[in-house]
Amino acid sequence: MKKWFYVLTIGCLALMLTFAFLADVAAKKRVVFGGGPAGGTFQVVANAIQTYKPVKNISGFTVKAQSSAGSVENLRKVNKGKHQFSVVYSGHVYLGRNGLMKNDPKKYEDVMAVAYLYGAPAQLVVKKGSGIKSTKDLVGKKVGVGNAGSGAFANCEMFFSHLGIWDKIERNAMGYNDAAQAFGNNQLDAFWLFTAFPSGAVIMAAQTNDIELINLGKDAEDSGYFKKYPYFGKLTVPAGTYKGVDTDAPSFFDSTLWVANSKVSADVVYELLSKVFTDEGLAHMVSQKKTFKAMKVADGVKGIVTPLHPGAEKFWREKGVIK
Repeated sequence: MKKWFYVLTIGCLALMLTFAFLADVAAKKRVVFGGGPAGGTFQVVANAIQTYKPVKNISGFTVKAQSSAGSVENLRKVNKGKHQFSVVYSGHVYLGRNGLMKNDPKKYEDVMAVAYLYGAPAQLVVKKGSGIKSTKDLVGKKVGVGNAGSGAFANCEMFFSHLGIWDKIERNAMGYNDAAQAFGNNQLDAFWLFTAFPSGAVIMAAQTNDIELINLGKDAEDSGYFKKYPYFGKLTVPAGTYKGVDTDAPSFFDSTLWVANSKVSADVVYELLSKVFTDEGLAHMVSQKKTFKAMKVADGVKGIVTPLHPGAEKFWREKGVIK
């Protein structure tokens, strides 16, 4: 009889612990962190934050990374509340908030800045000896222009339209890895990226072909692009970043921002920032991708020209980054 008593007691305890665990899991609110397509840094950001142990151990909520087409899709999903957090270019946050997106007058006012992450430069990859020396040489060529709905696509359309060549190229909307593969199979003459370097997709392309990067900085400067879109900065992809590319490649960049929906609790935003922007948290981010060396407490609001989320404002004010 005692034996059965112990068995039943242990069984009941196990059942109670199981229910307690399930109740705890159910009680944890899930917040979605929108990333980006395969081969891009946006998805690395979301995955890195999701997998960071102190974030996983937060008692009140759990972070779930979710892939997306990129910056523009993220902007829209955060505004609708489908993503609580995401990665969006500062330029798109600005344009969206002011109803200035191309063919989209809607104002995305529920997207608020949380932190600066890194600078993302434009990169245009061609084959050595192709005869393509500037962006205007792409006329009549097959070009990978990024995923539809991505920041890469939107920035490519804006830049190429500014130069008057958007409707003069054979556009192929695809993600970075797919573009690198198509480029390697001679299905593309060039492909465009708007992401941190070194890019895994460009590294892939350089393994199968001798490549060059077009001087986009000169094209932007000569065409007055920086005057028209002052939120873009100047940046150079250094020589040696990619195999066989032995000269600097001047370009332009936008600031990549961590953003949140305005209705996300200030406490949730503050707690996530408190976990990620520590020495240990930043070391974890860099361990996932060297690009994240740009993440620093001192640069927490760099490149942000739109309102901060209240939770972020509290955090950065306590850190002395804003007054």
